[in-house]
Amino acid sequence: MIDQIDALIADFASFVWGLPLLILLSGGGLYLLIRSGFVQFRYLGHAIQVLRGKYDDPNAPGEISHFQALTTALSSTIGMGNVAGVAVAITIGGPGAVFWLWISGIIGMSTKFFTSALAVMYRGKEPGIGGETAPMQGGPMYFIVEGLGKHWRPLAVFFCAAGMIGVLPVFNVNQLTQAIRDVLLEPQGLATDQANWFIGIGLAILTSVIIFGGLDRISKTAAAIVPSMVVLYMVSVFIILGVHISELPHYLGLIFTDAFAATHYKGDPLLGGVIGGLILHGMRRGAFSNEAGIGTAPMAHGAAKTAEPIREGLVAMLGPAIDTLLICTLTALAILVTGVWETTGDNGVTLTSNAFEAAMPGYGKYLLLICVASFSISSLFSYSYYGTKCLAFIVGRQHKRIFNYFYIASIVMGAVFPLSAMLNLIDGSFALMAIPTMLATLIMAPRVLKEAKRYFSKL
Repeated sequence: MIDQIDALIADFASFVWGLPLLILLSGGGLYLLIRSGFVQFRYLGHAIQVLRGKYDDPNAPGEISHFQALTTALSSTIGMGNVAGVAVAITIGGPGAVFWLWISGIIGMSTKFFTSALAVMYRGKEPGIGGETAPMQGGPMYFIVEGLGKHWRPLAVFFCAAGMIGVLPVFNVNQLTQAIRDVLLEPQGLATDQANWFIGIGLAILTSVIIFGGLDRISKTAAAIVPSMVVLYMVSVFIILGVHISELPHYLGLIFTDAFAATHYKGDPLLGGVIGGLILHGMRRGAFSNEAGIGTAPMAHGAAKTAEPIREGLVAMLGPAIDTLLICTLTALAILVTGVWETTGDNGVTLTSNAFEAAMPGYGKYLLLICVASFSISSLFSYSYYGTKCLAFIVGRQHKRIFNYFYIASIVMGAVFPLSAMLNLIDGSFALMAIPTMLATLIMAPRVLKEAKRYFSKL
């Protein structure tokens, strides 16, 4: 039964992640990059100043600071996509997949600038009882309706429906469960199916404590966890790269050459060619990692305390730089320089664990487990917030907490289902979320450019 479900979900993900979506997500993002005049490179310093609070106004509309908005968004994107997702990318695509993952990150910086700016430009009230006095909300569903008009509501509802599936934490939980099995349970002979259930139930209880506290508790928890977990992970990988420093130049070169040779690609071709298949695979893994154009991050950035949409767009564009260009690259290099991608048949977080253990025998796998636990658990908190916003938009704010009960149940499901099913389920749902997000963003891009011209002229 589980195998049949797995095959069905895989077919669904392959269907929606076809050439049309690649053109919309990557081609649309490249169009935004060019139209913006490469804004992420020109105003990087200003974005960091905004993030540090130089322009904060406590009386501005919104609920959380720029820093809390970014860390809330990063707590969902810096997760298993950076550890297990990169391992999947290399297992199937080889070193060349990393290059196309980088391209996805660079394009994603521009996409997040536009989508998050729109999330502040067109905020709306959650429908339902007390909606008139509720805080202003941001996200694709709101900038679709508020920016394009009420007759576009079906597209916004479509985004929310896909979003309630896409934000389920099943992949993160699946890989955290696998990491716990590999590192703690296997050596003790305790890695049973029953153990998966206990892990899932334990994670569900922990997550409940945070997510029922609302956005304030989620954002404060993310702000506390995210910076320290990024530093710990970076230091760990730098140790690995130091051990294998002689191998580093070779693999950096191989990333570029293999991107156009696809000699290690094991997936399906696209348009009859393996290079096309590799490009799609790398971009797909990049989208899974940084979620640019998917529409999740604008829901966090839309809650930021600011009256200047461009400021929040600039802060948001830092996300893919940290997530994809930095964290994913470190994971990829750790896997490549240790050689585990060629010497083992493992996939996902197990492959990354092998890399850590190969470079740091005896304690590497435990260090990764700490990082993985931090990544996964912080992701669990943010995704629940996104899901409640999607449900509130459809049925009203008085019913939005119903989603949390469904969300908690999905944590247990993620612990017991196979990796491929969980990965394809989220991949497919992200693809569906990207359609309304990117269509609306491309239509309203000139409005963001007009606002950006006004804002930058004042600097």
